[in-house]
Amino acid sequence: MSVKVLIPTPLQKFTNDEATVECDGSDIGNLMDELESKFPGIKKRLCDDQGELRRFVNFYVNSEDIRFLDNKATALKDGDEVSIVPAVAGG
Repeated sequence: MSVKVLIPTPLQKFTNDEATVECDGSDIGNLMDELESKFPGIKKRLCDDQGELRRFVNFYVNSEDIRFLDNKATALKDGDEVSIVPAVAGG
């Protein structure tokens, strides 16, 4: 099963400057582990020390915010697109 993951510019240093990567994963949690195995160090930027997704990083599956789905347990299927979007703050 292949999922397309859109990597934000600040994290592309972990993916050899690739903006899009293909990974496997039955859900977002598994996808984070797969990303880490392919691109060591990226998971620390996406998850806290307890393995929970960081609050200031938003995840979307096919344009749906996972906070309105099943968060880290959101199921993935072949061909899904996962967008990782860092929160932007300022004023």
